[in-house]
Amino acid sequence: MRLIRTIKQRDPAVNSWLEILLYPGLWAMGFHRIAHMLYLWRLYFLARVFSQFSRFLTGIEIHPGAKIGQGVFIDHGMGVVIGETCIIGDNVLIYHGVTLGAVSSNKGKRHPTIKDDVIIGANALVLGNITIGNGVKIGAGALVIKDIPDNNTVVAQPARFLNKE
Repeated sequence: MRLIRTIKQRDPAVNSWLEILLYPGLWAMGFHRIAHMLYLWRLYFLARVFSQFSRFLTGIEIHPGAKIGQGVFIDHGMGVVIGETCIIGDNVLIYHGVTLGAVSSNKGKRHPTIKDDVIIGANALVLGNITIGNGVKIGAGALVIKDIPDNNTVVAQPARFLNKE
């Protein structure tokens, strides 16, 4: 499984392959795959049952409607919230306390799009229908409410650029 290999590569604290089976991020992603499939089949209640069970077990809340790519690793995980219209690309690293949320209660796309190879630091807030480009690094505790172009690093509240390309 790609996620298990990703965890082994990205987490220096891993001592064995078996230990990875205890990672809440692994379980949350597995439950999300099932919940998302049920959501796509329009079995919304059953999808929510799976997502809420996962939240209970892992402390990670992922709406069944969220679209999540391969190799997404939620490290530590407690308190992570991923909203319904969120789209997450491949090889994204998300630390504990991250919220990928909305700033509007209107129907439609209202959560962020996170492209590939992004790192989102602990307790960062990424809010609204914005796009986070490929290779972006978001510092711990950052508040991001605007699009971030590829290969940038942002920190602080509200997030500000450290480098621009």
